[in-house]
Amino acid sequence: MAQAKTEVKIEIEEHGELTVPVDTTPLDILKQIDLKTEYPVIAARVNNKVRELKSPLEKDGRLAFVTMDTRDGMSVYRRSLTFIMIRAAREVFDNSRVYIRHSLSKGYYSEIDLGRPLEYHDLEILEKRMRELVEADEPFIRQEIKVEEALSLFEQDGQDDKVGILKYRTEDTVSIYRLGDFIDYFYGCLAPGTGVISRFELRYYPPGFILRFPLDSDPSEIPPFEEQKKMAEIFREHVQWGTIMGIDKVGLMNRIVERKESRRVTRIAEALHEKKTAQIADMIAAKVTCPRLILISGPSGSGKTTFSKRLAIQMSVNGLKNVTLSLDNYFLDREETPRDETGEYDFEAPDALDLDLLNSQLLDLIAGKEVKIPRFSFKPGRRVGSRRFRLEPGQILILEGIHALNPSVTPSIPSIMKFEIYVSALAQLNIDNHNRVPTTDTRKLRRIVRDNLFRGYNALDTLMRWESIRRGEDLYIFPYQEEADVMFNSSLVYELCVLKTYAEKLLRQITDDVQEYAEARRLLRFLSYFLEVPSDEVPRNSILREFIGGSIFKY
Repeated sequence: MAQAKTEVKIEIEEHGELTVPVDTTPLDILKQIDLKTEYPVIAARVNNKVRELKSPLEKDGRLAFVTMDTRDGMSVYRRSLTFIMIRAAREVFDNSRVYIRHSLSKGYYSEIDLGRPLEYHDLEILEKRMRELVEADEPFIRQEIKVEEALSLFEQDGQDDKVGILKYRTEDTVSIYRLGDFIDYFYGCLAPGTGVISRFELRYYPPGFILRFPLDSDPSEIPPFEEQKKMAEIFREHVQWGTIMGIDKVGLMNRIVERKESRRVTRIAEALHEKKTAQIADMIAAKVTCPRLILISGPSGSGKTTFSKRLAIQMSVNGLKNVTLSLDNYFLDREETPRDETGEYDFEAPDALDLDLLNSQLLDLIAGKEVKIPRFSFKPGRRVGSRRFRLEPGQILILEGIHALNPSVTPSIPSIMKFEIYVSALAQLNIDNHNRVPTTDTRKLRRIVRDNLFRGYNALDTLMRWESIRRGEDLYIFPYQEEADVMFNSSLVYELCVLKTYAEKLLRQITDDVQEYAEARRLLRFLSYFLEVPSDEVPRNSILREFIGGSIFKY
């Protein structure tokens, strides 16, 4: 019989190899080595999996420490802060229920069920208790228990939302967290204790509040508050859509799939998209001075292209002649594309487009002249020809692309001639009351599937580019979203049940010898919450078809 392993060899990033007893934790190692970081260490990356600092090391492997100035580190920070807030609220408001709704203004818009309207003074009480918990530096304790035991614990505590998601779990065990006498479940790991979670802000935002936190770009302070009225309104609309369908959490969607009623939900979700698109077309038709240029922008994976084609149909119903054009046609050839600070091609910068040609041709089109629109192909990364293009008298041009709302892209066109639309996939489902679905996850999964099917990239390629994509969004897209005349939420309540089939096999191809393995594992764990819906239930004109194929539209 083989002797039990008593030691493990750990290759520590930038510190060489260390042999330690089995069950040594990254926190133990952190205390042994002279690690100098600008910001606190909050988690560890073990064999490219993000783990708690207190998780035991049971086999040989690689170790890197995760600081707060990284996306992974700040994710751990936000989850830990959320748990502190939940415990504090239940203590000071007599077991009240907390709901983490969605992202807003660099924070989480949240609500507390008090049986009465939330008041400003309530937040002062809540924040005081939260800071007491931080000062006490209480430990977050992770426990691996049987799913049946977890279900019993959450049923006893009245957390039916946890029961709704865990009953579909395929594994026998589940990790829960304790903070004092309070238990909860979180999608991802937590900090070692409350003491490191020292920077946060509660902002009164009736009927709830915004839990605000630092950004990974500067963990030392809370960013200035910026009002996002239009974004808040679109989130209120998505709550209404969820109410119409009777679905706001993954467990409820799974119940519908289990009952084989998903086709009904699919049809309602698509009808809501169509109705909203028609309303936007009505807004355009109602303008006293009819615009000549409809600009449609949004981040990567938001479904701008399909939305523009569906809007074109609704505008035609209103008697508005139109034609669509994609900014993608104006990408520079690969060798002319600007590079970012790492030396990689920066496809997210406006300068990756031939802006001089774009503006020259827009002016010519509005003047009634014929132009030669370039054709760009992503696979070779260059223009592959052109086509003749002219606007008919009174015809409206619909121009879509990630930079369409950036004023530096169409400076030659007077604002009175424009109507601006911002499109994004703002997740309609939360995992449970305390675990939201990041909007970026929906877009990331859409992009992984589409890039593989239509652009020749594997999942690793897409994940390696994602940091650059997000940086470009923060710099060039998100700052202009509130300037739009109207916003459109392109997410579909059922879509992750469909994307699951396509994305899982692509993510499983990523091995643990690359840093992106941690993100691949996280996304696989995320997709495991969803039951599958077959793709044949997706209508041929759906925005989702832009990513999985089979659309009636040509791209």
